[in-house]
Amino acid sequence: MNSTWVKHAISEINADYQRSADTHLIRLSLPGFDGIQLYLKDESTHPTGSLKHRLARSLFLYGLCNGWIKEGTTIIESSSGSTAVSEAYFARLLGLPFIAVMPSCTAKRKIEQIEFYGGRCHFVESACEIYAASEMLARELNGHYMDQFTFAERATDWRGNNNIADSIFRQMTHEPHPVPSYIVMSAGTGGTSATIGRYIRCQGYDTQLMVVDPQNSVFLDYWQNRDAGLRSPVGSKIEGIGRPRVEPSFIPDVVDEMMRVADAASVATAHWLETQLGRKVGASTGTNMWGALQLAARMREEGRTGSIVTLLCDSGERYLETYYNAEWVQANIGDIAPWKAQIAELVK
Repeated sequence: MNSTWVKHAISEINADYQRSADTHLIRLSLPGFDGIQLYLKDESTHPTGSLKHRLARSLFLYGLCNGWIKEGTTIIESSSGSTAVSEAYFARLLGLPFIAVMPSCTAKRKIEQIEFYGGRCHFVESACEIYAASEMLARELNGHYMDQFTFAERATDWRGNNNIADSIFRQMTHEPHPVPSYIVMSAGTGGTSATIGRYIRCQGYDTQLMVVDPQNSVFLDYWQNRDAGLRSPVGSKIEGIGRPRVEPSFIPDVVDEMMRVADAASVATAHWLETQLGRKVGASTGTNMWGALQLAARMREEGRTGSIVTLLCDSGERYLETYYNAEWVQANIGDIAPWKAQIAELVK
């Protein structure tokens, strides 16, 4: 093993981290929720534009320190887009070839970004096929399959070290309710929910972790009945979240509550959020925000005050041809008008 190259590679990743500022915590102004503050942790401001930048950095460091990634190693990842974009960025930083294995329906903008960073895309028909195809490519090319779905929960240091949970609680220090009543997020690998859930327990905070799950995802059913053999015949229509199988990185016992969110609700909430922020967000952020609004309404009904934090996962500019295209939405998601009406009623 070329320890000189590995040392250089780790140094390059650490230098990249030092060049990157922390992400912003945005407070939403919603007059309908007196005494309840809602916050969005804006992960779209990372160099590669999404929450997955943190994961990709952690996975590369994990692979390098375990001796799995060496000079010239081809990196392979199964991803619906954002993780692959971020991993392509780090692969280019280290001068390594990168291949993303993804469903053919992945947003065109994500494919272009992967290719921009020098990666290439290997397409499969269904989200269910990405795992076997990635393993096969890794064997054929003598490469390293990153396998975010297995290693996400262990590659990140959940105790602190400026992980996303540590960052959220530090940024909340001077807010009216510094310890959130809830943190709301959706799961793709389950790595971030594992990090946040473990951190909350480790630090002794009275914060509840809610994971929102889209249609055609097995995470909520698994959380309820612990059947690891669950399978969905189709993948989630909300890119980046929800899985057709139970992923090893999803740790159900750190999650306090789960909620199913209809695809139309996710897209409607993303569109509504644009009116609040003045910019577009991805549909997974819509899923998160729908869950946060339901919790805010519950707290209001119970006469409780407090804060709710959720994640802005990525920019909506990646989805102009899908979630922000009325024809595509009508054909693939359905009528979102009733859901928009529900949101308008909720936030009055």
